Amino acid sequence: MSENNEPKKVSLQDAIREKLAQKKEQANSGNQSSAYFEGGPKAMKSQNNKKPNNQRRRTGGS
Repeated sequence: MSENNEPKKVSLQDAIREKLAQKKEQANSGNQSSAYFEGGPKAMKSQNNKKPNNQRRRTGGS
């Protein structure tokens, strides 16, 4: 029983392959229940709103 206490070391490449295989299986089964896809596609919003240029008002230029 004490033999399997340590997790098996897996190379990064193998881990990525496993994850990809799991994702492909999930996509093929049509089970798209991940939190990212639940809301459906959403329009992208700009995070920074452009402020008007107040330089002329501040400096009193014409």
